Amino acid sequence: MGTLSIWHWVIVLAVVLLLFGKGKIPALMGDVAKGVKAFKSGLKEDVSETAEGAKALEDDEAGDTTMAKEKDEASSRA
Repeated sequence: MGTLSIWHWVIVLAVVLLLFGKGKIPALMGDVAKGVKAFKSGLKEDVSETAEGAKALEDDEAGDTTMAKEKDEASSRA
């Protein structure tokens, strides 16, 4: 009673085929595959945008440090 017999699975498969049709299942799986690919490409874009943002932030911080050093040198000369 706790496990499903082969006949249960045959009936489930028959119901699924009746509901979705023989041709719709491959199309559905193709749509799922496209969705997964779009999700992965979206993740890659987010990672690249994050990396670009981090690089820009590092460049800004390096520029700020250089400017601060120049100001200190200028004030010590005066």
